[in-house]
Amino acid sequence: MSKGSPVPAPDGRRSADIVVVGAGTAGSVLAARLTEDPEVRVILLEAGPDERSERIDTTWTWPALQKTDVDWDYETVVQAGTGHAHAVPRGRAVGGTGTTNAMAFLRGVPEDFDTWAYLGCTGWDYASVLPYFQRSEDAPHGDARWRGRGGPLHPRPSVNLHPLSQAYLAAAAELGYPSGGDLNGPAPRGAAAHDLMIHDGVRESTAGAYLAPARKRPNLTVIADAEVQRLLFDANRCTGVRARIDGETVTISATREVVLAAGAIGTPLLLLRSGIGPADDLEAAGVPVMRNVPGVGRDLQDHIILAGLTMHADEEIGPAQANLGEVTMLLHSEPGRASIDLQIVFIHVPFANPWQTVPKHGYTFGIGHMRPHSRGTVTLGADGQAIIDFRYLHDEEDLRALVAGVRVALALSETEAFAPYRSASHPLVGTSDAQIAAFVRGAVQSYGHASGSCRMGSDAAAVVDPRLRMKGVAGLRIADASVMPAIVSTNTNAATVMIAEKAADLIRFG
Repeated sequence: MSKGSPVPAPDGRRSADIVVVGAGTAGSVLAARLTEDPEVRVILLEAGPDERSERIDTTWTWPALQKTDVDWDYETVVQAGTGHAHAVPRGRAVGGTGTTNAMAFLRGVPEDFDTWAYLGCTGWDYASVLPYFQRSEDAPHGDARWRGRGGPLHPRPSVNLHPLSQAYLAAAAELGYPSGGDLNGPAPRGAAAHDLMIHDGVRESTAGAYLAPARKRPNLTVIADAEVQRLLFDANRCTGVRARIDGETVTISATREVVLAAGAIGTPLLLLRSGIGPADDLEAAGVPVMRNVPGVGRDLQDHIILAGLTMHADEEIGPAQANLGEVTMLLHSEPGRASIDLQIVFIHVPFANPWQTVPKHGYTFGIGHMRPHSRGTVTLGADGQAIIDFRYLHDEEDLRALVAGVRVALALSETEAFAPYRSASHPLVGTSDAQIAAFVRGAVQSYGHASGSCRMGSDAAAVVDPRLRMKGVAGLRIADASVMPAIVSTNTNAATVMIAEKAADLIRFG
C-alpha cells in the first residue's frame, strides 16, 4: 500500500507541491527523480494495486495478466479494417504497463526523434534525448558512446538463448540480414537478441528500479488504489485532483503543478472527464466544457502485431523461457526506405488471437508494423468510459507493409536453419498477396503501444508544448506516451522512460 502519509493543507485537504497521476512507467520515474530534491513534496496516485508478486515477476507468464485485476481491460470498438474488437492491454498497478508487458526494451531509431524535432518539438531531437536514455540505464554490454552506465534500469539480452531463438538468428543470417548488433545503438538493423527488462531472473519495471528506492524519502507519498476522477481548477489554473480512495472522495491539491502520467488512454480520458477536449465531443457526452482543446484524444496511434503465424512442430521444443520472445529483427518493408518500418519478433511458443486456430506445439513469427499511417481517437462515452478506435488498417499502406512482413517471415520459416523443427511448410507459403492480406486482417492484435493522443508540438492542434505544458491551462503538464507526436519505430517502453526523465528536468528547471 502507500508509504508515509499525505501532508494536510491548512483546510484539511491533502496537498503537495506536485501531484503525479499514474504510477506507471513514466509516473514512477517522475516521482523518483523529482523527490531527489528534499524540498519538493510529491504525491503519486495510482488507480491499481501496489503489488509485487510471483505472477508479475515471472517473465514468461505475462499473457495471463491480461484481463485480470492488474489490467484496465480496455477494448476497441469493432475495427472496420479487421472485423474484430481488440483487447488493449494497459497495466493497472504500481508500475503500470511495465508490470504486465512483454519486457522488450528498445529505444527506437535516431530518425524517430529527429522527426519529432522537425515537427516542432524543439529539444526532442536524437542528440538532445540521448543523454536521458543513457541516464536511465546500466548497459555495460553496449558502446558507451550510445549506452548508459550506472542508471536504475538493467536492460540485457538473454544469454542462454532458446534453441528456436538460435535457429531464428541463423535463419536471418542465411537470408543475408545483418545479425548480432545492438538494437539500441545508433543504427539498429537486422536480427539480434534484444534487450529485455529482466534482472536477476525476474521482471524489472520502473516501479522496482526507480520508485522502490525512493519510497523511503519523507517527501514522497505513494497512494495506490486511488482512482482519479477529475482535475480541479481555479479559473485557468489546475489546482489539484479529485480521487476516490478507500471509498471516500478526496481532494488532493498541488501548490505547483499536476502532472498527468496515466498513459495514452488514461490521460486523454481524464482530461475529457474534466471538460478539456473537443467542445463538440464534450457536449455530446454531457460534460461542461472547461476548455476547448480539439487535439485531446486525437492522433491516437498503436503498433499492430500479427498473431497466429505459427509453424507446426510435432512436439514441444524446450520449455518456455525469458519473455517468450528473446530475439527480433528490424527491417524495411521495401527497398529505399530511410528507416525501418517492420519488426519481426520471434516467439518460441504458439501465439494467437482467441478467434485463430494454431497448432498445439509450434513457434510464431510476430510481425509488427512500426510506422503506422492510420490514426485513431479516444473519445468519451455517455457512461464516462473510453471509446477507443485505432482505425487499424484504415490506411492501405499499413496493409501493404504487413503483407511484406509476412512474406519475409515465411521465407525465414523455410530456411535450412528451421529444417530440424519444421514439420511442414506453412499453408501461406506460395500464396498470393490477396490471400496473405486476408490472413493479415484476421491476425491483427494490439502491440500494446498506444501513444500520441495528447501530442506535443508547436502548432495550433498540439495539446502540449515542447516543455510538456498543457496549452491554455496553467499548472498542468503531461509526461507519458500520449505526448509522442509520432510513434517510435520500436516498442514504446524505453522512449516513455526517456520522456519521463526529460520531463523531470523540465519541471525542475522551470
